[in-house]
Amino acid sequence: MGKKSGLVYSTEHGRLCSGCGEPNAHCKCGPAAPPVGDGWVRIMRSNKGRGGKTVSIVSGLGLAGADLKTLAKQLKQQCGVGGAVKDFDIEIQGDQREKIKTYLESTGYKVKLTGG
Repeated sequence: MGKKSGLVYSTEHGRLCSGCGEPNAHCKCGPAAPPVGDGWVRIMRSNKGRGGKTVSIVSGLGLAGADLKTLAKQLKQQCGVGGAVKDFDIEIQGDQREKIKTYLESTGYKVKLTGG
């Protein structure tokens, strides 16, 4: 590809970089920096686009790469459920907002519960 296009996913290569259009594994833009927030970690509940399954989404952590994956693993163990890391956010299966809030506050984060 080599040039910027509207394509974000290819069945041949998977997710594509929005900057250079290359597959994420071969992106030439360099590692993306986590978005700079206001210092608050937000935890919200969502079930949109998941076939009615509820997930708790943790955003605003300001972490990237291995640090984000490590924290996701700790949260999954704390809640006893599965989850995933997607675009600097952590998704934990089920409505686990209170458990996540308690754990993050004990590790020094300022936490807000948002959404329904």
